[in-house]
Formats: sequence, C-alpha cells, structure tokens
Amino acid sequence: MNGIIININPIILHLGSFELRWYSIAIALAVVAAVIIGARRGKKRGIAADEIYFLAPWVLLGGLVGARLFHVVDNLGYYVASPLQILQFQQGGLAIWGGLVGGSIAGIIFARVRHIPLGRLVDALVPGLLVAQIIGRFGCIINGDAYGGVTNLPWAFIYTNPNALIPANLFGLPTHPYPVYEIIWNAISLGVILRLERHFKIDGLVFLSYLSLYSIGRFALTFVRQEKILFWGLQQAQVLAIATLIVLLAVFIYIWRKARPNIITERTA
Repeated sequence: MNGIIININPIILHLGSFELRWYSIAIALAVVAAVIIGARRGKKRGIAADEIYFLAPWVLLGGLVGARLFHVVDNLGYYVASPLQILQFQQGGLAIWGGLVGGSIAGIIFARVRHIPLGRLVDALVPGLLVAQIIGRFGCIINGDAYGGVTNLPWAFIYTNPNALIPANLFGLPTHPYPVYEIIWNAISLGVILRLERHFKIDGLVFLSYLSLYSIGRFALTFVRQEKILFWGLQQAQVLAIATLIVLLAVFIYIWRKARPNIITERTA
C-alpha cells in the first residue's frame, strides 16, 4: 500500500483518568498564537492589548462550547449512549463550524459590553485565527480524528497506532491526509487576507473575507472526507458552507450599499 505511516501514539501520558494528548498541546499552542497575534494587530487598529487578553478566555470558552456542541449533536446517538464522553475534549471531536459560531457570539457580546467597534475587533483577530487553525490541524494529524476517504495517492496517511481516533474500518488503510489539505488552504487564505486587507476601507470586510474563504475551502475539501450525506450528495459541512456563503453574500451587498454613498462622495470631493 502506498502512503505515509502514522504510528505516533496520540497519548503522551496518563494521569489517572486524564489523558494528555499531542492534540491538547497543539490546541494550547494555537490559543497562545491567536492571542499574541490578535493583541499585536488590535493595537495597530486602536484596540488596547489588554482588551484582547480580556476577550481571549471568553472567546475560547464560547468556541469550545460551540465546537463541542456541534460535534455532540452531529453524533448524538453515540453520546446518548456514552454521556460521560461529552466532556472528553482532549480526545478531539471539536467542530470548527461550531467553534466559529460560539466564538463569534462571545465576541459580539464582548464588543457590545466594552463598547469596541465589532468590525474592527474581528478584523484584528482573523490572522491569529488562521494561524491557530493551522497549528490545531497538526494536532489532528497525530490524533487521527480528521480523516479523509480511502485513496491510493502516495501521500496518503496510514494510521497504525491503536490509540489513533480514526474509525476501525479505516484503520491501517491509506486515507486522504485531510488535515494537511486544510493546513495548506488556511495558509493560502492567510496570504490572501493579508494582501486584501491593505485595500479594505470598511471594518468587518477582513472577517467576512475570512469566512468566505474558509467556506469555499471547506466545501471543496470535504469531497475527500466521509461524513453524513444530507441531500443532493452533499455532506453536512458542505451544506453549512453553502448556507454561510449565501448569508455572507447578503451581508456584503448590504455593507456595499450602505458604504457606496460615502465612497462616491470621497471620489467626487
């Protein structure tokens, strides 16, 4: 079989019932990177670094709750039978869509309470979020919880460690290295965002562009995954991506129409 053998034990050590996984280390590093980058970029946009530091635990909590809730609902049958597993965050099972929703809600509430322009705040956080997603997916490579379908490509991943979270029917088989695909797409998105933001004059466009790029990437990359088919041959993540893009298009049109009179005035002044 062609492929790259992944035989790293996802579990670093056991402390009683607690497991320390490489995935946990990756998530911790991702959070630190997001906060540091967000604080530096926020300062450039007139937002005090202390505000970002104060925001971080709330966004983290909202993101974790949202990400886990989406995952649990998506696998409700399993968690109804094993309710104690709901709190086993270190074993993976965090849905990024849920994390975005939960983290966004926390950010909106924070911005309202602290009287910070929401668009400016979320724009400052985008590059850090992308870096965090890249780091987090490295944890998924070892964990085996974000897997693709069977393939004969030479760069396929073959999980052979018994503690890997890949399903039993894919264990030992060459599968698409989905985390690597998403790492590459997120890196490309980061480069595009950093280039585009130089031309944006309206707060919030950086964040909306990030959501658009992520949705496009997730829609395309999900074709190599094995998830629940909802309708028209589309998987759940793809349906969410399409719905997100439709909403974002409406928001872009609204922002453009609202800002257009000011743009025309500036050009004719």
